Amino acid sequence: MKKPILGAFEGPKPGKHMLGPVQKIDFPMHHFAPDEEVDVCIVGVGSAGGVLIQRLARAGFRVVGMEAGPFWETERDWVSDEAGSSKLYWNDLRITGGKDPITLGANNSGHGVGGGSVHWAGFTPRFHPSDFHVLSSDGMGADWPISYEELKPYYELLEAEIPVSGPAYYPWGDPHGYIYGPHPLGGVGDVLVKGCTKLGIPVVAGGPVAILAGSHGDRQHCIYRGFCIQGCKVGAKQSTLISHVPDAIRHGAEIRANCMVSRINMKNGRTTGVTYFDPDGHERELKAKVVIVSGYAIETPRLLLNSACPGFEQGLANSSGTVGKYLMVQIGNVVLGRFEDPIRMYKAPPAHALTEEFYETNPKNDFIRGFAIQTVGPLPIAFAKQMLVAKGAWGWGMRRVMMDYNHWAALGVLGEILPWEDNRVELADETDQFGLRVAKVTFNLHDNDKKIAQAGVKKTTEVMQAAGAQEVVQESRYAHLVGGARMGSDPSTSVANSFGRTHDIPNLFVCDGSLLPTQGSANPGLTIQALAARTADYLISNAGDVLSSHPERISVTDPPVRRNLSPAGTANKGVPRLV
Repeated sequence: MKKPILGAFEGPKPGKHMLGPVQKIDFPMHHFAPDEEVDVCIVGVGSAGGVLIQRLARAGFRVVGMEAGPFWETERDWVSDEAGSSKLYWNDLRITGGKDPITLGANNSGHGVGGGSVHWAGFTPRFHPSDFHVLSSDGMGADWPISYEELKPYYELLEAEIPVSGPAYYPWGDPHGYIYGPHPLGGVGDVLVKGCTKLGIPVVAGGPVAILAGSHGDRQHCIYRGFCIQGCKVGAKQSTLISHVPDAIRHGAEIRANCMVSRINMKNGRTTGVTYFDPDGHERELKAKVVIVSGYAIETPRLLLNSACPGFEQGLANSSGTVGKYLMVQIGNVVLGRFEDPIRMYKAPPAHALTEEFYETNPKNDFIRGFAIQTVGPLPIAFAKQMLVAKGAWGWGMRRVMMDYNHWAALGVLGEILPWEDNRVELADETDQFGLRVAKVTFNLHDNDKKIAQAGVKKTTEVMQAAGAQEVVQESRYAHLVGGARMGSDPSTSVANSFGRTHDIPNLFVCDGSLLPTQGSANPGLTIQALAARTADYLISNAGDVLSSHPERISVTDPPVRRNLSPAGTANKGVPRLV
C-alpha cells in the first residue's frame, strides 16, 4: 500500500483544528469582542465545563469558556508515552499536608481543554440510589438535595452522548443495561472474573466504560493498546474535548485557551464577569451576566477564596464557611498479583471489568458504606512505582521485577471516604507564576475510611488468590478528588443548591465535582457530566431571569429534561437493552 487509507496526515491549517488524523474541527470559532458582555462565562472546560458550554451554545447563549491550559491538537500534542504525557496534568504548585496527605497532579486533575476527562481511565458506573441519602440511612456523611431518580434521565442521556460501552445487564444500584455492547476481556479482566467466579461474587465484564468498542461518527474504535490515561490519540476514549467541545464551537461558543482566571469580579452583590491573564500574561477582563465555576475540587474553592472582596471577605459564596471544606478522595489501593502465565496488563483498556458487590452498607461490618473492585492496567513506569512501594524493590531487585512485568495483574479497590470537615482546601502563603495564592490541601483518614480500605484490600487479595496468584502485594493510594463546594438545601451548611447556583450570589454558579456531598464507590466522571447537563437545563429554562438585572428571580424550579441538546449523531442511537 503506497498511501494510507485516509491519505497522508495533514498538519494544522488556518481555520481547521485537528483533534487527530480523522476527527477535526473544520469550522471557525466565533470570537467575541474584547469589551463585549456575554451571557455566560464558564471557568474551566473539563468534564462539566465541556458539557455546559455545548448545551448552552446549542440553546443560543453567548458563551465563553475560559481554560487555563491549551486547546489540544491530539495528533500533534499527545504521545503514547507515560513520561511524555505529564503535560496533561495540573502540575502547578500546590501545598499538601495532613496526617494522610493526598498526591496531587496526575492522579486527579487535568490541564487543557477536556480537563481530567482527557486522562481518566473511563469507568462510567452510575452512583447508587443509596448514595443520595447516606446521612439519613447510615447516620454519617451527608444527604444530597436531590434523589437518584432526579439524576437518572441525565445518566441515560450522557451514556448515549459519551457513549458508554457496557454489559446488557448491570445488576447493582438501579439495575440497567447499556445501549452499546461491551469490550472483550483483557488479561486483567480474566483474573477478576476468574477470581470472583470461584468465590461466588457477581462480576461484569467489558464496561461500563467511556471507550468505543466500535467506530462511532468520526471517532475510531479502541485498538486495545492500553494508553487510556495518557490521552487517547485514537479518539476511542471519550473526553469532552472530542465529544462535546466541537459541537459547542459549531454553535457559536468561544473557548479562550491558555487563559488563567485570577478572580471573579463583583458589584452590588452580583458577579459582573472575571479577570484573567491572557496567553501573553496580560491582565484582561471578560464581562458576563452569569459566571459558572467549573475548575474542579481544588481550583474551584481556590478561585472562590482568591476572589474575596468587600462584602465577601471570607471568599465568594462562603457565608456558610464551607467553601473548601468536606474535600473527598476515594480509597484507591492497588492489589497486584503475580501469575505463572502471562497477563500483559497493557493489552486492553485499564478499565473494563468490575464488581460492586461490596458497595452498600452491610450491617455485619463495623463500618458503613463499602467499596468496588475494578481492573487497572499500570504501564511500566507506574508499575515500577507500585513495586517500589509494595515490595521495596530497588536496584537489581527492581530490574528483576520489571522483567516479570507481563506476569503481573493489578486490581484496584475503589472505596468510599466520607465527607469530613477537617479535609479541606485553603489558601497558602505561597503564590504561583501569576502572583495568585496557591491551594493548601489538608487531608486525614478517619476510622471508617481506614476500615473500608482494610476490608477492600483483604477481599481483593482473596480474589487474586482464588484466580491463582502466586504472590500478592499492595500499594496504598487515593483516587478521584471531589467536594470542596458542596450542594445542599441548607445555605448554612452548603455552598450551592442542587443546580449549582450559589446561595449567596444569584448569578454565580458552581458546576463540577466540587459540588458532590458524598461520592460513593463509583468513579465520579459520569455523575459530574450528568449534573452539568441538569444545570444547563436549569439555566435554559430560567434564561429570562438569570440573564436579567434581577437574577434572584427564578420562574422554573423544576426544569424539564431537554433531550434535543445532545451533540449531533448521539441521540436515539445504540441497541435497546432490556432490564
